[in-house]
Amino acid sequence: MRILVTGGCGFIGSAVVRHVIGATGHTVVNVDTMTYAATRDSTADVAADPRYLHIQADITDGAAMRAVFTTHQPDAVMHLAAESHVDRSIDGPGVFMTTNVLGTFTLLQAARDYWSGLDAARQAAFRFHHISTDEVFGTLQPGDPPFTETTPYDPRSPYSASKAASDHLVRAWQHTYGLPTFVTNTTNNYGFWHFPEKLIPLVTINAINGRALPVYGDGGNMRDWLFVDDHAEALVLAVERGQPGETYAIGARQPRTNLEVVHTICAILDELRPDPAGPHARLIRYVTDRPGHDFRYEIDPSHAEAALGWRPRHDFETGLRRTVQWYLEHRDWWTALQARHDSTKRLGTATGVATGTAAP
Repeated sequence: MRILVTGGCGFIGSAVVRHVIGATGHTVVNVDTMTYAATRDSTADVAADPRYLHIQADITDGAAMRAVFTTHQPDAVMHLAAESHVDRSIDGPGVFMTTNVLGTFTLLQAARDYWSGLDAARQAAFRFHHISTDEVFGTLQPGDPPFTETTPYDPRSPYSASKAASDHLVRAWQHTYGLPTFVTNTTNNYGFWHFPEKLIPLVTINAINGRALPVYGDGGNMRDWLFVDDHAEALVLAVERGQPGETYAIGARQPRTNLEVVHTICAILDELRPDPAGPHARLIRYVTDRPGHDFRYEIDPSHAEAALGWRPRHDFETGLRRTVQWYLEHRDWWTALQARHDSTKRLGTATGVATGTAAP
């Protein structure tokens, strides 16, 4: 299978690329415009493989996307390219609408034009796999059952609203035009090559450097955490087995509060890289909460597990230990990123001002 992957130099996209090249016989055409969060380092290990090709192009460029389809004749699309940081969407929502909504529309149109010219057998086999988030479902309260494929949409941030819109577009192109599309929604991912503005890499790097570890509110917000390599495996199984019009909710059944995550990182670093100044948890600071911060996300992955024959390979503690160890071993990568981008700057406060207090 020749798979067109969008956003294949991003965090989840690069994990998909590495899995496809390393564990399957498929070919990857990676379309990535190389925004701030993309890095070629994440695909360097497979870059020389003849089954891999990177094209630097923007998914909002219709002519470029049509040319990619015409030239490379993919059998499937895995659409991962997206702006994904909630805090950035609060400060600057415009780029989220452009990339996530207009970009998805443009890609769907290019895919539809290409697909309509295929013979009947290739049309039937073609798949457009749209990768989305559980944040489109809104927020859960304590005691609420986890999200499933039938949970009503209730996005609460500019980011989740833009992803909800793109999900609706993908389904509309299947129902209206017959384009064989389907959607996967997943929960929070963590792992290697994660741009250091998200919780786990930010806290890990700050702790390594002896800096404050910011925790929103009281740290009680809860997420279901999925190791990115496990997610990549599920996504590739989905593009191989997924059915048009379907939705697959992919999760790990491993919910943790943000404060639990931070304390676990601190405990791992206390073991792997003790700080002479004392336990890393001393660095925890509670900061002003994000506007409209969703309380809890959690997925019931039963349908996806049965349909795809998949279960995550990593429990949270094992995956997080591997992740922290990876950041310890790849200091050159993230220090270079920090030199180019100020990833320590607080985003998503609306006013740009945050206050913090030390952990008790």
